[in-house]
Amino acid sequence: MKKIISIPTTLSLILSTGLVIGQNTRFSDPETVVKDEFWGNLYSEGGTSFFCNTPFKTKGFMMTDGHIYPLADIRTALDCGTNSQCKQDNRYRQIASDLHNMVPVRNRLEMRRRTARYENLGETIAMDECGIRESHLFFEPPERIKGDVARTMAYMADTYGLPWLGSPPVFKDWSRLDPPDDQELTRHRRIAEIQGNENPFVTNPDLINRL
Repeated sequence: MKKIISIPTTLSLILSTGLVIGQNTRFSDPETVVKDEFWGNLYSEGGTSFFCNTPFKTKGFMMTDGHIYPLADIRTALDCGTNSQCKQDNRYRQIASDLHNMVPVRNRLEMRRRTARYENLGETIAMDECGIRESHLFFEPPERIKGDVARTMAYMADTYGLPWLGSPPVFKDWSRLDPPDDQELTRHRRIAEIQGNENPFVTNPDLINRL
């Protein structure tokens, strides 16, 4: 029997700009969104990789579309079956098409972190060249984007009723220590224009403390 995940409505408000604080309702074809909107629009002129901040001009074979809230965990939460089966599930397709959860990531890193849980690992674990700490099934992102990760996690949990992939107090602390910077705000505005909805935890970071 499939689990039914409710959609919180507390933050589902219509803004004066015409944007919605709530779920993605514009897109429901993940493959097309990745090709046309993510790489073809949002990163059409290149950018920097999310975790390592490495500049790129085109996608090439080194980069891939990563998901801060991994798609495998979304499938597990929805209990929609295998990858092929979930692609037939409209709910999964809608969530998997959400640009707020997509980031450009180097292929090798994305393969390593797909099943990891976010956590503070401490100084006993050495950082790699990107400022990442990893240990078994745990993953600590670089300091400069911990808030970005936290605010995306809060958005996915609150908007789609998904479970947190780590301890909520850790994410709240990350959001407090790493408030939205110009790069995050610029990216957020572009996604809101393309997709038609905001991530309220970026525009109002204090909201995460209410969850």
